[in-house]
Amino acid sequence: MSTGAAETDSQAAKAANTSGVTVSSLENTLKEKLGAQHVGIEDMSGGCGQAFNATIVSQQFEKKNTLARHRLVNSALKTEIAAIHAWTPRCFTPDEWDKKQNEAGA
Repeated sequence: MSTGAAETDSQAAKAANTSGVTVSSLENTLKEKLGAQHVGIEDMSGGCGQAFNATIVSQQFEKKNTLARHRLVNSALKTEIAAIHAWTPRCFTPDEWDKKQNEAGA
């Protein structure tokens, strides 16, 4: 007789991923809605889809401060953000991203 509770660790892990949010779904939405040239998403939750760090490069961030950039991203991901626990975006224009990449390689 099943009580509906997870009986094994693997069943518990599957049950924990109830957000339905994946790295690829976030990447696709950001590329589609923001015209992002680069999106790097890291699942910080161990695979349960509840916490993500993101690096997003989009021309739409041009002449916007950090708060305005985050608002733009959060608006594009309104449904997804409502389903997860933690979301940390890092937003760059293409020029800022190129400069950052050149500094890292130097």
